[in-house]
Amino acid sequence: MARTIRLRPWQKEALERFRTKAAEGFGAEGGVDFLAVATPGAGKTTFAITAALHWLHDHPDARLVVVAPTQHLKGQWASAAAAFDLALEPSWRAGDPIPADMDGLVTTYQQVASNPVALAQVAHGGFVVLDEVHHAGDDRAWGDGLRVAFSGARGRLCLSGTPFRSDTNPIPFVSYQWEEAVPDFEYGYGDALGDGGVVRPVHFPRIKGHMEWVGADGQFHSHDFDDDLDRARANQRLRTALSAEGQWMASVLEDAHRRLLEVRRKQPDAGGLVICMDVEHARAIADLIERRWRIRPTVATSDDPMASARIARYAKSSDPWIVAVRMVSEGVDIPRLRVGVFATNTTTELFFRQALGRLVRWTRGLRTQRAWMYIPDDPRLRKLADGIAEQRRHSLFKRRRADDEDSLDQIDGAGLDEVGDDEQLSLFQAMSAVATGVENADDPDADDAASPEELVWVEDDGDESLEIALPPRPRRLTGVVVGRDTSLAEAKSKLRKDNAALVAHLVAVTGRSHREVNGELNRLAGVNKVTEATADQLQRRLVAGERWVKTL
Repeated sequence: MARTIRLRPWQKEALERFRTKAAEGFGAEGGVDFLAVATPGAGKTTFAITAALHWLHDHPDARLVVVAPTQHLKGQWASAAAAFDLALEPSWRAGDPIPADMDGLVTTYQQVASNPVALAQVAHGGFVVLDEVHHAGDDRAWGDGLRVAFSGARGRLCLSGTPFRSDTNPIPFVSYQWEEAVPDFEYGYGDALGDGGVVRPVHFPRIKGHMEWVGADGQFHSHDFDDDLDRARANQRLRTALSAEGQWMASVLEDAHRRLLEVRRKQPDAGGLVICMDVEHARAIADLIERRWRIRPTVATSDDPMASARIARYAKSSDPWIVAVRMVSEGVDIPRLRVGVFATNTTTELFFRQALGRLVRWTRGLRTQRAWMYIPDDPRLRKLADGIAEQRRHSLFKRRRADDEDSLDQIDGAGLDEVGDDEQLSLFQAMSAVATGVENADDPDADDAASPEELVWVEDDGDESLEIALPPRPRRLTGVVVGRDTSLAEAKSKLRKDNAALVAHLVAVTGRSHREVNGELNRLAGVNKVTEATADQLQRRLVAGERWVKTL
């Protein structure tokens, strides 16, 4: 594999800052901590793996542990690491040793909280990457588990795609000033737009509407999005608008589908994403899309064990629509997404930015790459969208005028309401929701409405200073040949399945127990346990079993 990589300018600057801090702080009591906050789509994973490679080269006895928010992202991290010739085990379970041919493992925050002591043994003296570390503040048990599991690590790289505050539980290994997390490096959406070729400019068509419902108090309500309501009734108004049975939702999907078809004329595989309130809502939206256009969208919900596989298939396909709840809201990499529909009643800045992050990832080879996120004209969402649109205007203006002095505003999300479920939903009943107009349907900003040619990013790979040499990988693969499109973890997973099938066959034809057959195969292959076997050992075990079958 190639041992050089061309980084983006922010990645190279962040890497240099990380390596400087690592060199200065290694050996200090408690280890080295580094927090990098970078906008979704900027390339945090590439930066983190490059940093990990340098750390493992400098400390060859260290193991790498990556902690991701979801099961789906475990596999995504393992695949990304494999592209850099790093072998991470995404199927690790508490009590399993790390096989000698693996560089480390990928786990989730939930797994860390369930058995932090087991991970502490693996991570002691090692290097830890905490992806989307703001999740550690979601549950106190998660934060406590991180402290137990990784306090003995020599280095910890914390990543987040969203500026976050410590409003409730402080996050381990993160420094605070006045209760706000202080990053060692920060790269915002405005910065990325200004650099060009990193993220897309996103526009926000805001759909107005008139909603009628019976509230939890049994009273009839009739309001537009412009009406000033208290939190409970604002939540009910939004929920009414998002009902799959109402005309408002059908109108929004109609506009979004029309936009997607326009985009697909120039980018045939362009996709659309609908983010829904819950599993039942997602299925109703999928049915609505199928009835209207005879297209069955991909549905990815947390109650479906095949959800990760469905997301992966959608990402590689040219299918138009995917419908999800939260599984595609953070970290999931589907660069072909160009149109989104924000059909959820979650209105926090954190979730809004995560959802937006699914649309911003830049795709090489395309010239104009604007994206659209359709949102209800709810005042809370309007404020968030306006803040991001302001960053977009400043960044595009900066590039056109080549004025490096322009500042890029950041959203201050303090005081924004979260949608809660404090209303008695059993008494709540949506009656009707009608779309009454759209704001910012196309590109309302005078400065970038026409998308002049000077705003079209032309990729330039001429900056040789951004190309860096990657250090040799810390451990060499053993004799098993891994295909170009297959990671070592995937190859070993197949070898373990083949071994299990062979054991079942031997049990059937010999009459021996599973324990006896496994013990004999382990002895023949020099293996203590299958879970700690290298790929070579698993291959030898398979060969030994096949020879045994031939003697029967």
